Amino acid sequence: MAKEKHAPFWFGGSASCMAAVCTHPLDLVKVRLQTAGKLSPGMAKTAINILEREGIRGLYSGLSASLLRQVTYSTTRFGAYDAIKNVMTPPGGQQPGFATLVFISFGAGAIGGLAGNSADIINVRMQQDLANPPEKRRNYKNAFDGLVRMMREEGPTAMFRGVWPNILRAGLMTASQLATYDQAKALLLKLPFFEDGVTTHFSASLLSGLIATTICSPVDVIKTRVMSSHDAQGILHLLTDITKHEGLKWVFRGWVPSFMRLGPQTILTFVALEQHKRVWRWLNEEKHSEAAI
Repeated sequence: MAKEKHAPFWFGGSASCMAAVCTHPLDLVKVRLQTAGKLSPGMAKTAINILEREGIRGLYSGLSASLLRQVTYSTTRFGAYDAIKNVMTPPGGQQPGFATLVFISFGAGAIGGLAGNSADIINVRMQQDLANPPEKRRNYKNAFDGLVRMMREEGPTAMFRGVWPNILRAGLMTASQLATYDQAKALLLKLPFFEDGVTTHFSASLLSGLIATTICSPVDVIKTRVMSSHDAQGILHLLTDITKHEGLKWVFRGWVPSFMRLGPQTILTFVALEQHKRVWRWLNEEKHSEAAI
């Protein structure tokens, strides 16, 4: 029996990059809101302020870092998740149960969070930079310039700034996205009016995005604050400080822009990923057909 072929590991990263290009402005607004504290003017006002002060190009500040983050973080987490799930799924058998999928996806996300941590730092800093006073701006030219300067000016340990909240967020994000998507898709396909097409992919990914945004919101705020900070105070000090000054509202600060970014990004990522796999399967079927002639 011929060994079953699985889709290339980089499909997840490729699909995520496509989604990131479309949703980057929403991610930028989310970062600005999360770092504004009590002075946050709200989502619409923040977007208007960016347009007025920085123009259309300002909405794409840090895009190179966002793409680098997807290339490292998303490629790793999607690749690891599929690889582990494929090992645990017998040929022609059913996928593992939901609890197992959550465990697999959390581990894959944690690995991805570690792999993409340095790119994530540059991403947050570049998105926040123009909102800082001129004397506090880092003025990175692009993601690679940011990485080189961060290493030179702050030392190698700066590459791991905020790594623990980032690993936790990445694990939660991947578990609430990938495991939920797979489970929702499997359940939808059992219904008579759903088939393995865009409607099912859209519905499953929408639910996945809602769950992921809610679960990851508190850790996402902490991660953003730590990575954008100019001081080296610990996470416990940060938590105490923001709770003292902002109350517990900080836990879901930026939830709406987070979902408005993560919802479309999740949908676009999974729809693009499914299309990647559809084209890949079609190409492989064509090759087998030609070989059989």
